[in-house]
Amino acid sequence: MLDYNLVENLLTAAPDDAMAQVVNVRSYGEDEIATLMLKRGTLLTKADILAVLEVYREVVDDLVADGNSVITDLMHITPSIAGVFNGMGDNFDPLRHVVKVNLNQGAALRLAAKRIKPKKVQVADPIPYIVEVKDILSGSVNDHLTAGGIIQLRGSRLKFMEEGYVNGIFLIPVADAPEMRLSVVVENKPARLITLLPSNLVAGEYHLEVRTTFSHSNKPSLVLKTGRFHKVLTVVA
Repeated sequence: MLDYNLVENLLTAAPDDAMAQVVNVRSYGEDEIATLMLKRGTLLTKADILAVLEVYREVVDDLVADGNSVITDLMHITPSIAGVFNGMGDNFDPLRHVVKVNLNQGAALRLAAKRIKPKKVQVADPIPYIVEVKDILSGSVNDHLTAGGIIQLRGSRLKFMEEGYVNGIFLIPVADAPEMRLSVVVENKPARLITLLPSNLVAGEYHLEVRTTFSHSNKPSLVLKTGRFHKVLTVVA
């Protein structure tokens, strides 16, 4: 069952339009997947399953790093290059071009998506909702960010208390690395945030979250609400 609630749609002109926001989604890692595999009956131990998953991940990582595509029933992984080349004689320049890895669903995931049953739920105090993330330096929208640059977040219920560490704008590396709070905030409003990225921010893929203890009435509460942007963002050093 896929829980969702409805929030204001800021992408359309009609004032009453709404859009679905998925909530209460549980995440599963390899350890949890291995446990579920054991319950289906297998002669393998959990350690065996985790070892196989680790080798599988390493092989896929190496294939992708070597510029290959990986096509399975679950996913299609293909490389691409973003950026403008100055004529046919130009070459790849890491300052102007970015290698991207595109991930699309395979046949098995398409079938799984058809089996999902949405369930509308009520949320007493809606969470922050990020509609758009713009990298001011490059002009990129909902794609890549520039280390040391300025980013603008648009959405609703984004305002947070700047005192303390629990509130704020956070970048969470997709790889296993510590999260970071963006401490330099230029603008802090319910519908727009502007913040500065650290110049030493490591290149890679990140989730972006806004965490706030403000309630829907814009008053502080005891509950921390977290809104995560729906796309993974790539930081370019």
